[in-house]
Amino acid sequence: MLHEILLALVGYTGDLIIDQREHSKSLGICLSPDAPISEQRSFKLASDISFIDPTERDLIEKLITLGFFYRELDRFATKSRNLSWIRSADVSPLDIASDLSNPKTGKPSVYRKAIANGLVEILSVYRSAVLQIEQKLLSETMPILATVTQGLNKFFVILPPLYELILEIERDDIRGGQLLNLLHKRCHCGVPELQACIQRLLWHGHQVLYNQLSSWMVYGILQDQHGEFFIRRQEDRDMEYGSSISDTSEKLARLSTDDTSLTDWHLGFHIFLDMLPEYIHMRVAESILFAGKAIRVLRNPSPSIQFQDALYNQQTKKGSQKLHGSAGGVPFQKEPFLDVKMIGEELLPQSEADKIEIMLLDLKESSEFHKRSFECSVDSIRAIAASHLWQLVVVRADLNGHLKALKDYFLLAKGDFFQCFLEESRQLMRLPPRQSTAEADLMVPFQLAAIKTIGEEDKYFSRVSLQMPSFGITVKSSQRDLPKTKTFTDGSSETSLGGWDGIALEYSVDWPLQLFFTQEVLSKYRRIFQYLLRLKRTQMELEKSWASVMHQDHTDFAKHRNEQMNRSISQLRRQHFRPMWRVREHMAFLIRNLQFYIQVDVIESQWNVLQSHIQDSHDFTELVGFHQEYLSALISQSFLDIGSVSRILDSIMTLCLQFCWNIENQESSQNTSELECITEEFNKKSNSLYTILRSSRLAGSQRAPFLRRFLLRMNFNSFFEATARGVLNVVRPRPSHPVLNQP
Repeated sequence: MLHEILLALVGYTGDLIIDQREHSKSLGICLSPDAPISEQRSFKLASDISFIDPTERDLIEKLITLGFFYRELDRFATKSRNLSWIRSADVSPLDIASDLSNPKTGKPSVYRKAIANGLVEILSVYRSAVLQIEQKLLSETMPILATVTQGLNKFFVILPPLYELILEIERDDIRGGQLLNLLHKRCHCGVPELQACIQRLLWHGHQVLYNQLSSWMVYGILQDQHGEFFIRRQEDRDMEYGSSISDTSEKLARLSTDDTSLTDWHLGFHIFLDMLPEYIHMRVAESILFAGKAIRVLRNPSPSIQFQDALYNQQTKKGSQKLHGSAGGVPFQKEPFLDVKMIGEELLPQSEADKIEIMLLDLKESSEFHKRSFECSVDSIRAIAASHLWQLVVVRADLNGHLKALKDYFLLAKGDFFQCFLEESRQLMRLPPRQSTAEADLMVPFQLAAIKTIGEEDKYFSRVSLQMPSFGITVKSSQRDLPKTKTFTDGSSETSLGGWDGIALEYSVDWPLQLFFTQEVLSKYRRIFQYLLRLKRTQMELEKSWASVMHQDHTDFAKHRNEQMNRSISQLRRQHFRPMWRVREHMAFLIRNLQFYIQVDVIESQWNVLQSHIQDSHDFTELVGFHQEYLSALISQSFLDIGSVSRILDSIMTLCLQFCWNIENQESSQNTSELECITEEFNKKSNSLYTILRSSRLAGSQRAPFLRRFLLRMNFNSFFEATARGVLNVVRPRPSHPVLNQP
């Protein structure tokens, strides 16, 4: 009887102690896997045993339930460790029901295997306790049941909760980060023995996590064969959510590069929230994601940057090679290849990689998981990766030079170049663009302007290219076929845009600057460029129209100064158009102040802020954030993010252009009704613009400091304020004169 009990305690039944589940199965009765645990304890004494007292029977059946728990835990551990699959005859109904309800149960899991290793440790302690009891009972004459109960008493608070744990794991197919999360929750209990066991299981699970983190943050390799890590490849998510392969390839095509490191940076990896343990904060997970991607970039540099560095090192080492007696061209032919091998170590020195590995090793060797230590180590690793990525992008790739080039061309800092370009293309832009040749037509004035203004020392101009996006609508002539003035009363920007307003610049960016200048960033630059170019074109047309009208007026005066009748006609004509010239001056006043505000108060001011951040920061992620703030401030303070203001500005610029073309065409005509309509519409738009800009909604925004300067320049004599109030009928009626006086 003693050995029957001892064998039952390690999972083996016989004639005296039977497995009621197997007995029921032989009779065709299957116990429900959802039954309470008390009913699932299937080790029982045989019912035909009559020589055992009922009290002893109850005590023995209570003891042998430990054997049932041991057997199930051992079966789970054996299955999860893939040491030997359980034969079909020995599969429990729990496993059968789990497999039927969840077909994923058969998938292997590294985390389950680690937990199984922890269970094996706990079960080995249990087996040792059973063996010790056997030795004690065989060597001494002692009460059997009392000795067994006393020796195994502590396992009554350990094995049942562990059995519940594996039931939940198999029922819900818990794996990966979800398994760590479950164990972390179960650690918070009031039983020290059970808490120590579950902490040991969690330690085993964290060993897998730290191995994956080491692979990811030291070598940039995602080691996750079974999809259990919270960092995943992007194509895995696309397959889960049903995205087609064409969608993914379309995203990759937008990058305009075949660089795998660049592809991985933008579209390669993401955080899989289902596998992210709750005790790891999202910010920490993002730091882990960034660090791994940065290490991948640093360990796998593009061949282009390698070649550039090789040439650079070849030039800088030329003098030192001469001192060592290197003569001829042979050493220089071999030098680039030597530098290509060294470049990876230069981007991420081995000492830095060792430092990261030591941090993770310290976490791995700790007996308990300390959240604060984990987060501090991850932040330190992220800082190391960000610092070396900053060194690559800012120092090696000359980030500041490219930022200056984008400011010169996309933000029109090279005003002489764009002034020359607009003058050369002025006559072309007065005709409707031809869809097939518009871009080629623009290249002629673009190249002429470059020859006249761009010096050979500007190495960045070769990266700039002019593009004319295709348009699917019939574009009307800028000079004769513009919409009538009344079409602008709705404030729609679509009707006010001309055919040439789609002119865009493209900037060629090499690796690794594509990590910084993404397509989204370049699209923001293009949006600002189109707005600024349109504003500059409007200003130039207002100046040219004034010069043209004055030249014609002086010519007429010189031609007819001796003829009394013609001179009086010329004077009447000049007097008739003088109010329109005042309107032109008012338009020029508004456009000049708007342009000065954007170029000086917005662009130059934000540029200085960005430069100070670049000098103070040595972190790539901080630099990306500062640049995003820079672009957001440019768009925000230029009112491009306020639909009502941007539509009014579009309408005002179109009205100015239309006014210039009409006043030149109608110099020989006395019909000024169309000009008066344009004037009336301009009055409404400019007053509406002033009213919106001085609203309380904008007064408290980040635009406020420089916006007040802009409003002060416009309204220095309170003219705009008085006129705007008149339009709104708030204080006084609108001025009766049809044109605006010069402020």
